[in-house]
Amino acid sequence: MKVFVISPGMYTYGAMVIAGIVRDAGHEVTLTRTLEASPGETVFLSLYSTQNLMDDALKSFISTYRKTGGRVYVGGPVSAVPDMVLGELAPDAVICGEGETGALAVLEDGVSAAVPGIAFMGPDGIVFSGPAPPCQVSRPLPFIPSDIATQDIRGASAYIETQRGCIGACTFCQVPRFFGRDIRSRPLDEILAEVQAFKGAGAKRLSVSGGTGSLYGYADGKLNDEAFAELLQGMAGIMGQKNVSSPDIRVDCISDTVLDAIRDYTIGWVFFGLESGSDRVLRLMGKGATAAQAGEAIEACRAHGLHVAGSFIVGYPTETAAEYEETKDFIAQYALDDVFISTAEPIPGTPLADLALRTPDAENPAFAPHTGEYKSLHLTEAEARSFDLRMHADLFKPGLHVVTDQIFNAYLAEVRKDGDTVRRATKLIRRYA
Repeated sequence: MKVFVISPGMYTYGAMVIAGIVRDAGHEVTLTRTLEASPGETVFLSLYSTQNLMDDALKSFISTYRKTGGRVYVGGPVSAVPDMVLGELAPDAVICGEGETGALAVLEDGVSAAVPGIAFMGPDGIVFSGPAPPCQVSRPLPFIPSDIATQDIRGASAYIETQRGCIGACTFCQVPRFFGRDIRSRPLDEILAEVQAFKGAGAKRLSVSGGTGSLYGYADGKLNDEAFAELLQGMAGIMGQKNVSSPDIRVDCISDTVLDAIRDYTIGWVFFGLESGSDRVLRLMGKGATAAQAGEAIEACRAHGLHVAGSFIVGYPTETAAEYEETKDFIAQYALDDVFISTAEPIPGTPLADLALRTPDAENPAFAPHTGEYKSLHLTEAEARSFDLRMHADLFKPGLHVVTDQIFNAYLAEVRKDGDTVRRATKLIRRYA
């Protein structure tokens, strides 16, 4: 059977895994980033963003391709709310959750209620066959495209999966709800064989994924920092120290061994999801750590010679102006090496989505008009905070960062785009509430 695995815009790791499993089952596989496939065959669409559900090009492709007699199955993180995928994109079926089992099953058995972990439109409405069991993390090599070297995701050719699951409960995050809260770590020899294969295909830099890199080997409620250090050392031995990164770490998942390993075997950067300087907002986000603990983690990283970047989310539903000012104070105090700012986007199936539904527009910064300093720019309150925080963070980064007219306009365009994305996502969720 000819199978096309399409990952629009970039090769996601999940798409490479599915393509590899289908290949090893004996099918002829094409993995592509473009909406192209031979007529009348089978297409797996790997979709990772709510915005995919509102993409007119995707909708047109699916509709047109099914008219050729082809079959289209949608999987990936968007499958967390299958009724939304079926309603917006109208594929043959949605492969829900971890897709390895469902993908092979629909190829072999077609679409029916007997196939676990899929949803589809039946004569009387949506049929959900029930959740598929969690997949084994031990598996063959993924399908690595020959042009992987052309891809750049935050400086990396690809993010590879070292484990599944997350112990956290962040209300804006889909990872623990998609993969669960038990940590399933992959065998080290399989990971390193995969790293070697990526290098052989031309990958220039690899990043550790899986939610929080230092949870690799986690068991019995404890970090296995030696396992994490061995992982990074093995990757660096193949790729070279400057071609490995393990950027995403929780502030409560570090130790001296973890930080030394990041310093010795990677590019030497840690990216913390700091999110807010307000303890009330951090509790609302389910972060499990206070602003003071975040500050201590930043100082620990610097004591180990690491660069520290922080991600912040502004405009969380019910976030007050005073709480936003606490975030500005936090940034001023810790002068991070780099800062990434986003507006709170409700991902379907998360507590944040439920909170956004419960919050009236007048009280939701994503919709409430800004009436302060930037009133003439016609921004929402969330957009104004995002815009303001970008310029504020530049004042405290090491070195000179001047907000020129060009940077001012770029920031303005970014926050308006983010604001529109959040509002569209919220309205979509409302339609299916």
